Amino acid sequence: MAHIAVERNRRRQMNEHLRVLRSLMPGSYVKRGDQASIVGGAIELVRELEQLLQRLESQKRRRLFGGGEAPKSVMDGPPLPLQQRHQVNRLELDHSSRPREEIAENRSCLADVEAMIKILSRRRPRQLIRTIAALEDLQLAILHTNIATIEPTVLYSFNVKVIKQPTLLIDLTLLSPCCY
Repeated sequence: MAHIAVERNRRRQMNEHLRVLRSLMPGSYVKRGDQASIVGGAIELVRELEQLLQRLESQKRRRLFGGGEAPKSVMDGPPLPLQQRHQVNRLELDHSSRPREEIAENRSCLADVEAMIKILSRRRPRQLIRTIAALEDLQLAILHTNIATIEPTVLYSFNVKVIKQPTLLIDLTLLSPCCY
């Protein structure tokens, strides 16, 4: 009988937590009232809030640096597990013939056969098409894409799935040249 009471208490506590979680979220994020919809909606809301935070931090950095420089990193904080971070520097001449350093920042998190890849760089013509082609060349299927632009800077977020199990780890520096 004690285990039945413990289970009832656990369910009551879980339902209370779900009610609180649902009350904190806008109604548009909860499609149905079941547990999976509430948790899924909360996850989506948190992701969107993180992206909004990143955009606002980027705007703040641009204002602090006079708007001329791209932000060095919009993803400060503790790194995710199994996370790789690559920065590729490239010198390029601008219209006034002075060298300027371009930075494309790649951040990825690999879990089993799915990965999240984030690329931060300056906006370029046909950049998205080249990036998608490079991902497909690496045998990655794109599950979800999110694109955030802030004036000259763009943040691409890709959720990808490995089509064929690779024998070697994919080096994200191969993806960086397509961002220029």
